[in-house]
Amino acid sequence: MISDKIKNGVERTPNKSLLYALGYTDEELERPLVGVVCSYNEVVPGHMHLDKIAQAVKDGIRAAGGTPIMFPAIAVCDGIAMGHIGMKYSLVTRDLIADSTEAMVLAHQFDGLVMIPNCDKNVPGLLMAAARLNIPTIFCSGGPMLAGTMNDGRRTCLSHMFEAVGAYHAGTLDEEGVREYTENACPTCGSCSGMYTANSMNCLTEAIGMALRGNGTIPAVYSARLRLAKHTGMKIMELIEKDIRPRDIMTQAAFRNAETVDMALGCSTNTMLHLPAIAHEAGIEIDLDESNAISARTPNLCHLAPAGEAYMEDLERAGGVYAVMKELTRKGLLDTSLITATGKTVAENLEGVVNRNEQVIRPIDKPFSPSGGIAVLKGNLAPDGCVVKQSAVAPEMMKHEGPARVFNSEEEAIAAIYAKKIVAGDVVVIRYEGPKGGPGMREMLNPTSAICGMGLGESVALITDGRFSGATRGASIGHISPEAASGGNIALVEEGDIIAIDIPGCSIQLNVSDEELARRRANWVCPEPKVKTGYLARYAKLVSSADKGAILS
Repeated sequence: MISDKIKNGVERTPNKSLLYALGYTDEELERPLVGVVCSYNEVVPGHMHLDKIAQAVKDGIRAAGGTPIMFPAIAVCDGIAMGHIGMKYSLVTRDLIADSTEAMVLAHQFDGLVMIPNCDKNVPGLLMAAARLNIPTIFCSGGPMLAGTMNDGRRTCLSHMFEAVGAYHAGTLDEEGVREYTENACPTCGSCSGMYTANSMNCLTEAIGMALRGNGTIPAVYSARLRLAKHTGMKIMELIEKDIRPRDIMTQAAFRNAETVDMALGCSTNTMLHLPAIAHEAGIEIDLDESNAISARTPNLCHLAPAGEAYMEDLERAGGVYAVMKELTRKGLLDTSLITATGKTVAENLEGVVNRNEQVIRPIDKPFSPSGGIAVLKGNLAPDGCVVKQSAVAPEMMKHEGPARVFNSEEEAIAAIYAKKIVAGDVVVIRYEGPKGGPGMREMLNPTSAICGMGLGESVALITDGRFSGATRGASIGHISPEAASGGNIALVEEGDIIAIDIPGCSIQLNVSDEELARRRANWVCPEPKVKTGYLARYAKLVSSADKGAILS
């Protein structure tokens, strides 16, 4: 066992004495030592109950003959961090989580790991660590929040809450109406109830084969989540015995499966940052161009909030991620021969799975659309690509051409939107918010929600070198690469320039001549860094562009 390095032999008796200090018995130390990486804290709604999930996981490990040893991982609530300097610290925690987990695991020589994340950067950060460390590992997340219910019976969620603020500024919702959303949008613990980034990544953890069935969809408050946790604890012991490791599971084909499920589910655009970063840790490179090829052949089968009226609890009742995968196999869109953390192949996992609600999970021959939920656009404005959640874009905005309204920060754009300076037809440009320029690549949920809340969601586009929350809907195009701070053409856009967006054609074009762009570039001066000290300054020096997954070099 790996843990023999800290517990066996006379040379290791000093190490063992410290394990004795923790209260472990010889009987416990004879068993495999399983690290339980738990992201429990008292500030993130998706994590406030993870102590109970961790206890259930530990019970499962003990029942199967292992010794669980828990240690923490950090997590940021993107919703609480939204709209201020806190959002600069969201994406950057992904790498802190991976690095700190690596340090803890290699320092203490665990035989296997159970990861217990739940929210946006916590899940990919721990997947990155799993791929990097490559010891037997399985995931058991905290599960999604239940949808809220308004006084009139309508269901609601966090994206409605943000749009309510825009409606208030537009004069179509009063303070009492905002208060009603505030009290009802987030009714339970768990990751927010739509197909936002956290739930997207938890679902893809199933799709890529690193978790048991239901990990992405069983609601946080259901007792089935505790049973899942116990079974996960039991399963890690099997993975240790069979020596099934993350890189045996997370292969090139498995990432292709995950992207296919991503397109069918209509996941958050943030998956286009996280999947390449996780793959990179596994020694695999993902090309954004291949993402469009996968999207082109993968029908979009789900319209979960914010794209539609269904929520994660509905997806669970319909059969969950496995039911979506089963539909995809009907057209041969998944490689079902791959081994997974269940100890079985994808094909074996899907035996007997049925789609229990064809309104929530469309049959593959009756999809919401013939192509996937995400599209990668390219053109002179984004030579290296940018992304849009096309499943959440109104039909009239799939092609759009309009004048640029240029802002060098999120705050400037928000002020203009609330001041009603943005009108139908405009293309809002928010730049210097990329991985380097932000630094930290903030989510632009506030401006996109303001646009939708003010009734402009079907007439105004927004493009940025920042990124979007999974709660964003509308013609919101992010990850513009190269970013402005790296001299990308988005830095050269001027007020009133015409921008042409063609989502079906995967194109985004600044209608300015090459000669004029060359003239502007000769006069361009990169602004001073917004942050010059601390972790963010170090991050800005090391981070890659968004099209590469915003990984650290």
